Amino acid sequence: MRIGVLTSSRADFGIYLPLLKRLKADDFFELDIIAFGTHLSSFHGETVQQILKEGFDVKYKIESMLLTDSAESISTAIGLTSIKFAAFWATHGNEFDLVFCLGDRYEMFAAVTAGIALNIPFAHLHGGETTLGAIDNVFRHSITLASKYHFVSTTQYAKRVASIIDSEENIYYVGALSLDNLDDVELLDIHGFEQRWGVDLSEDTVLTTFHPETINAANNVNYANELVEVIMKNSQFRFLITMPNADTSGNGVRKILTDRLGENKNVYLIENLGSQSYFTAMRYCSFLLGNTSSGIIEAASFRKYVINLGDRQKGRAAGVNVINVPLIADNIQRAIEEIKLREPYNGGNIYHKGNCSEEIIQVLKQIPRNAK
Repeated sequence: MRIGVLTSSRADFGIYLPLLKRLKADDFFELDIIAFGTHLSSFHGETVQQILKEGFDVKYKIESMLLTDSAESISTAIGLTSIKFAAFWATHGNEFDLVFCLGDRYEMFAAVTAGIALNIPFAHLHGGETTLGAIDNVFRHSITLASKYHFVSTTQYAKRVASIIDSEENIYYVGALSLDNLDDVELLDIHGFEQRWGVDLSEDTVLTTFHPETINAANNVNYANELVEVIMKNSQFRFLITMPNADTSGNGVRKILTDRLGENKNVYLIENLGSQSYFTAMRYCSFLLGNTSSGIIEAASFRKYVINLGDRQKGRAAGVNVINVPLIADNIQRAIEEIKLREPYNGGNIYHKGNCSEEIIQVLKQIPRNAK
């Protein structure tokens, strides 16, 4: 069974990783990785190298990103990506029995949209979720409609997908795929992490990621400055900051972080940690701060509290370890003080089911080869 996997960023590759390993190891499958988006951007760290370092070949590379990040540029990138993938699917689409797509990025939306008219059989991961503070919400539901198979992270999202596609067929509740990494990825120890990144995680460290809100893009500069004020005020912590996605206003957020915090001895600005180092940082950090989905989906498995900022993740189901606060410095500071007083988090993770990648493999083996 020939499987294509669309990967456009460091984030989705890290989620895919457990499934990719199993597909590669099973002779039943022939795996082809299709890399595009920020993977091929030197400005964003050329993370296609991360795929190669993990031992995978990248058979197809499709470039379509622009360096600027205005709303018009994002729309242009969507159009350009669709055009590039129209040609790709027309040439190679019939070679695949199934093509995986993941999440809600605009690049992923463009690649999938280009395949609709050519009847490309897509399988979507993480459909049915809701993020009201990002235009990604529209992209995610559109990808769901364009897909034939659906692997969802909770039973609630299974129901949501069923309502979107007006059918309960081919919807599989498997949990969050990224959580398989907890068993598959050998984490670094504190010394190994310091050798690689120059960050001593034995000190109180806050793992921080802030992406722009793409619904209220005009407010992102103010939001970033509010976050910086909090970081500068809390010198008792070290802040390990991973840089924002290639979204509308992302460069503006990046500039504020670099200009205001680049010389701060308590702050480490890192473009891309990769799955192993990111999960290592999550394991040893004091808590998470920001608005990334990994705080909602993965942090509970590491028994970590999360201060979730603003509306980017609004609507996504979250555990009791997540504290939602507006992007106002005083509110964020109060949440930090609250975490200091709390007992360590010992609850579960609503996204954990276990053996997600293996469940997906078993479903794939039941799909007829002519399922297109």
